[in-house]
Amino acid sequence: MHYTIELSDGADESATTAILAGLKDYNLHRFGPADWKELVIALKDEDGKVIGGLSGHTARGWLYTALLFIPEDLRGQGLGPKLLQMAEDEARKRGCTGAYIDTMSADALTLYQKCGYEIFGQIAEFGPNYAMTYLKKLLQDAKVSESEFS
Repeated sequence: MHYTIELSDGADESATTAILAGLKDYNLHRFGPADWKELVIALKDEDGKVIGGLSGHTARGWLYTALLFIPEDLRGQGLGPKLLQMAEDEARKRGCTGAYIDTMSADALTLYQKCGYEIFGQIAEFGPNYAMTYLKKLLQDAKVSESEFS
């Protein structure tokens, strides 16, 4: 088989689609169905405009929170824990047994730990003044009290 290798610094949707399709096919045959399902919890203002929220997915019995954003003026009101709890509750309904998340923010790290997440890995030199931290949580019936964060 002859092939070429091409580097691109821009988005190439057809290449990304082909790579993802190959990886999904490999994973399906190697590990079985992933039961991948998107999960989005939108935080909206009074006009219905999305101003923050949580985005992720469930697959292989785990919830992955890819994005969690609360606008600066709404922080400290328990919205982060509330969105995490909502996502975890939905994940349990989907049969998930765990959740994971990553962050570069020291504030977010503290929040996630208060919500029961434990560090399982870290890249200390990810940036000049920050680390990339990976956290996980086994999903049980325990819930986070919003009053802890208000």
